[in-house]
Amino acid sequence: MTTPTDEQAFVRWFRDSTPYINAFRGRTFVITFGGELIAEQQFASFVHDIGLLNSLGVRLVLVHGARPQIEERLKARGIELQYVDGLRVTDAAALACVKEAAGTVRVEIEALLSMGLANSPMAGAHIRVASGNFVTAQPLGVRNGIDYQHTGEVRRIDAEAVQKQLNDGATVVLSPLGYSPTGETFNLSAEDVATAAAIYLRADKLIFLTDAKGVLDAKRRLIRELSLAEANQTLLRKLGEEMARCLGGALRACRAGVRRAHLISRHVDGALLLELFTRDGIGTLVSGEQFEGTRRATIDDVGGVLELIAPLEADGTLVRRSRELLEMEIDQFVVTERDRTIIACAALYPFAEEQVGELACMAVHRDYRKQGRGDDLLGFIERQARDMGIERLFVLTTRTAHWFLERGFKVADIKDLPIKRQAMYNYQRKSKVFIKPL
Repeated sequence: MTTPTDEQAFVRWFRDSTPYINAFRGRTFVITFGGELIAEQQFASFVHDIGLLNSLGVRLVLVHGARPQIEERLKARGIELQYVDGLRVTDAAALACVKEAAGTVRVEIEALLSMGLANSPMAGAHIRVASGNFVTAQPLGVRNGIDYQHTGEVRRIDAEAVQKQLNDGATVVLSPLGYSPTGETFNLSAEDVATAAAIYLRADKLIFLTDAKGVLDAKRRLIRELSLAEANQTLLRKLGEEMARCLGGALRACRAGVRRAHLISRHVDGALLLELFTRDGIGTLVSGEQFEGTRRATIDDVGGVLELIAPLEADGTLVRRSRELLEMEIDQFVVTERDRTIIACAALYPFAEEQVGELACMAVHRDYRKQGRGDDLLGFIERQARDMGIERLFVLTTRTAHWFLERGFKVADIKDLPIKRQAMYNYQRKSKVFIKPL
């Protein structure tokens, strides 16, 4: 097998990105990141990626943190940090540091988004930035005998004002500060501001850039996807403070109607692009929607099935099918769809009189082989066959005999096929016959 050239790899990536580019245009994304990212060298690259999303028509709300910048100022002034239950107690002196740090960080973000030097990634971007008193807050008050003073929580987001800025083409920047109707300022959690913004704006995505690569299981392996029920169970485990806040925000947002929430690493250059424009992403997706599933095919799936089986037809693994034939037979197919892309398919042709069914045109996308998709697809076909009263399943294959043998199929003969299927047997292909009782 030949290794693709850089040019071929780029063309393939760009083509694979096209559905996402089309799907994201006009959508609202809320992206939140801590002050740690701002202090890192790759922050400029992150801002360039924000500029790219803006140029593709994505409506962006950026929510920044400022924890290290705040702590640096507190330390410089000899002010002791006080945390209770993971929350900072913000007295008047600490609030002054919060305001100073948040303002500095916001200005830095606005400056980078305004950059338009020739021969730079931001050349000609002309990104307008809007910020303001969009967040109304209220004090945490006294909890368990602790007065949190100027530490607050989000009361509401002025969604109408933010939407107006987005409609005018601006990127909105929100700081971890909120204001009360009485004119007070409160220190807020960036994760809470982002979660509330996503809910009030009915955003399509809420994206957290975290210190970890995503949510990890007990063996420290990345969990790619979490349903709402799974996310709730994961929160019962012992998680790091930041991950618990982010996953809790993701769960709350999705329960309130945000379609998807993503938790990705801030340490990966291009993390946003890798998460948004590749099918599997690089972090953890939380969603109330089904990200992947197997179902009966419809006429709208014909193009995806043709694209999937084309390489296998080209190398002789599958018999070539025309679009017209596939359109006529699409009701016999089932497909596995992952994030609106067909990644596997199979067909079941029943021979009712003999109570036999043919499993045909079984294919799994090259990127998803050896991951159990074939077994899932076969299980779906077998259940469908049983529901139809089919007692035996047969398959004709030239390349994958061992795969079927390992799954209970037995070697058979052409004469074991239904009479009508014997008449259609292609003696030039010399396909081997395998049968499995159901």
